[in-house]
Amino acid sequence: MLKKITVDRLVLGMHIREFCGSWMDHPFWRENFVLKDPADLEAVRRCGIREVWIDVGKGLDVAGPTKPESDARVDAALQQVAQPAAPPPRASITEEMQRAAKICAKGKEAVVSMFQEARMGKAVDHAAATALVEEISSSVMRNPGALISLARLRSVDDYTYMHSVAVCALMVALARQLGLDGKQTREAGMAGLLHDLGKALMPLDVLNKPGRLTEAEFAIMKSHPLEGRRLLVEGRGAGEMTLDVCLHHHEKVDGSGYPEGLRGDAISLFAKMGAVCDVYDAITSNRPYKSGWDPAESIRKMTEWSAGHYDQRVFHAFVRSVGIYPIGSLVRLESGRLGIVVDQTERSLLSPKVRVFFSVKSNAHIPPEVVDLSIRAGTEKIVSREDPAKWDFPNLDSMWGSAELF
Repeated sequence: MLKKITVDRLVLGMHIREFCGSWMDHPFWRENFVLKDPADLEAVRRCGIREVWIDVGKGLDVAGPTKPESDARVDAALQQVAQPAAPPPRASITEEMQRAAKICAKGKEAVVSMFQEARMGKAVDHAAATALVEEISSSVMRNPGALISLARLRSVDDYTYMHSVAVCALMVALARQLGLDGKQTREAGMAGLLHDLGKALMPLDVLNKPGRLTEAEFAIMKSHPLEGRRLLVEGRGAGEMTLDVCLHHHEKVDGSGYPEGLRGDAISLFAKMGAVCDVYDAITSNRPYKSGWDPAESIRKMTEWSAGHYDQRVFHAFVRSVGIYPIGSLVRLESGRLGIVVDQTERSLLSPKVRVFFSVKSNAHIPPEVVDLSIRAGTEKIVSREDPAKWDFPNLDSMWGSAELF
């Protein structure tokens, strides 16, 4: 059972399910944990968050009246799901990068085949898709940053196919962050993998156009959710969640999306998840007509758009799943060093692991070193994200995209 309490009523031993406020207002990058450390308790009380949701089934209860659950901005779907199983031990980014590279290669082949068969009128091979989703889910469970980040390292020609792999991984990571059970997490992954199947029927000259689309061409592309759902219905075997996400991943909470212009709660939780994951991967990827944005810049841009485009709860959970400074972000540290984010830490959204390689003070490269900012708290921190174009570092992606470098 969930209860909403003020932070002054928090005590050690309570299980925090959710902070009531923006992810920027507190120092914790994940929720769903038992409050054991007095320092963490003090950090919650001082960070500006006024209320939290606690799960009295997993930790201590609070004496006296609390606010009724009906007052919560907790999605009804989240209230009804079974509690997720304990996650497996977190793998190092080095270990998982090696496995993730093989999964990405296999994933690309599978999606290419899936699209080719769709163009020929054949049904999706759901057994093969399920096996791929299981592999992607297992990688994300071990270390979400590895596969999610590697899936961005694609050629422009591979975008359509690897986008499906990346959105699958992002959906799995987001489902975990939202506390969904194993079955729904795998279903969310399948929905991500198949969300863009309708693009298989789009004219290739429009789909791969190396420039902005005309209004007429955009109208054609806007038909892909409907075409994708039709393919999945005709092929049978797709679950309701997959059909829903395929049709509605371009809807926005302010009603400005397509194809149906749905608004607010008329959009399902899973379609809201698909919308966030789809946009993040799209804007961080290189396209025929533009270069992808830096991951940290993409999060900043999406924050600006979030009020009208995305469900706030879903978007905040998404940021916790990838980090304020996702892997691949170029950042400046307080010491004047520049580095690439190479992994997240469990302590705080603001304290990832950074591979430093350049000194702003001396304007020169320095011996690379991985700095864990969660350990160096108080002596080193990120002061800004940096625009990679400003510094013109060659092969920036290779500084984090190879496990050998860690």
